[in-house]
Amino acid sequence: KCVDLLREAGVELVVLAGFMRMLKGTFLGAFEGSVINIHPSLLPAFAGLDAWRQALEFGVRYAGCTVHYVTLEMDAGPIIAQAVVPVLPDDTPETLHARIQAEEHRIYPEATQWFAEGKLTMSGRRVLVQNQTI
Repeated sequence: KCVDLLREAGVELVVLAGFMRMLKGTFLGAFEGSVINIHPSLLPAFAGLDAWRQALEFGVRYAGCTVHYVTLEMDAGPIIAQAVVPVLPDDTPETLHARIQAEEHRIYPEATQWFAEGKLTMSGRRVLVQNQTI
């Protein structure tokens, strides 16, 4: 039913944010190559919940966020854009998450615009961005 409603509305891109459910193959098949998500880590590192906390506990020097196509596998789709933030010595999960979110708010609109402008093409798992600025 959701697929029918979105098709009737002429949806060309499904943009997820804070969506904490796995989408099923039926939905993804209906919108293949047209569902994107943002994740608060530099995928493929730290998939799943509380990625910023995972990064901090692991002791990485840099963290960040990733805009990616959604596939049946969690946080495993082809990468459209990434942004990096340093992990500071006095970071808490909250301070690191806040810096990551600032970058999410910067790159997600840009990635959706690239899609709308037809600037994204896929070559295997690589997403090529025409005139990429990130």
